[in-house]
Amino acid sequence: MPQQQTKYVCNECGYEAPRWLGRCPECGRWGTLAETVLPDAGVSSGVGRAGAQARRGGRSRRQAAVGTEALDPSLAGELTERPVPITELPADAGSRLRTGVGEVDLVLGGGLVPGSCLLLAGDPGVGKSTLLLAIASALTRAGRRVLYVSGEESAAQLRLRAGRIAALHPELLVMAETNVLAAVAAVRSTGPDVMIVDSVQTLYHPDISSPPGSVAQVRECAALLVDVAKGLPAVVWIVGHVTKDGSVAGPRLLEHMVDVVLQFEGERTYPYRILRGLKNRFGATDEIGIFEMADAGLQEVSNPSQVFLSDHTGGGPLLAVPGTAVTAAIEGRRVICAEVQALVVASPWGAPRRTAMGVDANRLALIIAVLERRAGVRLIDRDVYVKVAGGVKLVEPGVDLAVAVAVASAGLDRAVRPGLAFAGEIGLRGEIRGVARQEQRLREAVKLGFEGLVARGSGGRQGGLIGVSALGDALALSLERPRRAGDA
Repeated sequence: MPQQQTKYVCNECGYEAPRWLGRCPECGRWGTLAETVLPDAGVSSGVGRAGAQARRGGRSRRQAAVGTEALDPSLAGELTERPVPITELPADAGSRLRTGVGEVDLVLGGGLVPGSCLLLAGDPGVGKSTLLLAIASALTRAGRRVLYVSGEESAAQLRLRAGRIAALHPELLVMAETNVLAAVAAVRSTGPDVMIVDSVQTLYHPDISSPPGSVAQVRECAALLVDVAKGLPAVVWIVGHVTKDGSVAGPRLLEHMVDVVLQFEGERTYPYRILRGLKNRFGATDEIGIFEMADAGLQEVSNPSQVFLSDHTGGGPLLAVPGTAVTAAIEGRRVICAEVQALVVASPWGAPRRTAMGVDANRLALIIAVLERRAGVRLIDRDVYVKVAGGVKLVEPGVDLAVAVAVASAGLDRAVRPGLAFAGEIGLRGEIRGVARQEQRLREAVKLGFEGLVARGSGGRQGGLIGVSALGDALALSLERPRRAGDA
């Protein structure tokens, strides 16, 4: 029996090495080379080893639509479409397919594009399968046919999940299969508008000796599904696992092959989930969709600002507690007003702790340094804890001012004046830098009952906009007088 040959492939850049290396010579990442078993040329399968060796070079988009049988290389030129001028191609301006889920359509830029391949990634248990079943239910109610290929659940388990979220429909076809060739054959025979594969790490190609989830298997199965999407054309959703650091598992090539990459985020202890676009060839990549996990599945959140703010945002007793500030952040085309909370306590250890939840930890360290050096707030011997209420993650620079005000309020034990929201980026010199779409942020804050928005300006109050140019000015304007010894 011949000995199996192996090589080591980098999960990040696809670099191949004959032996294991701790550091990839191509991309410089550590611990990314994984063992891959080379296919044995002496063993045959459904499509044949010779066809497997030449399938990537001899299969066209048209072949992916009609079948996966091995082609004679001499016939490949006859089946491949001839080049045509781009001006002669049809302009399908309004060909997007609405999913029926408004938040998903918002993230996608208006809906699904026929012939596209989408990758949905997220932590285990966050609700990826539930979201896709909700999309499938909305599509089937609109008269579309959906094929759901599950490699993780049986057909009976999918039936239970679909019944729980009211997704039962005769046009929703279910198939529990891990052989990618069988899945492609089912697409050819049923002709669905949308195909859902859950997940690509469970699929295997019989011509590859590596186990499911390996670099070679994920790369080949994903390439075959992309070819099917382009050749039919149909919309193909691919579910992808994530690693412990939150990146998509498998080769980095997977994210380059697909048209859209979506990240489904959320803490298990919170009911809210965020669908974030990381890559979109047909729209913007800064949109987010917000959902709430309920007993009947995922529910769309129409007004996220009211979700992430407490019940006392109008200036009630909660805002009188030091360490709380409200930010008006931009996520895509919408404004989200969220509550930033900070706690500053004496550090019992030599090195003080800086803990951030919902904001970037590096930005928090920068803001603390600016407060210490430019505003005179002593934090060098204190632990600083910052979180965004509701479990939402805010990544835009406009959150800096609210974080700084909340930390200074907690450190000085002075409450933030009621009725104020904040939006501004903080520079290393202590200056307040302007942020985009201040008028839109102001309108959202006023709609929620706030009196004004503290942001970059020439000074003074212009309507509801309160202009400040330096961090010290913002703190002097925003913080109440120090509390008396007997105050609660």
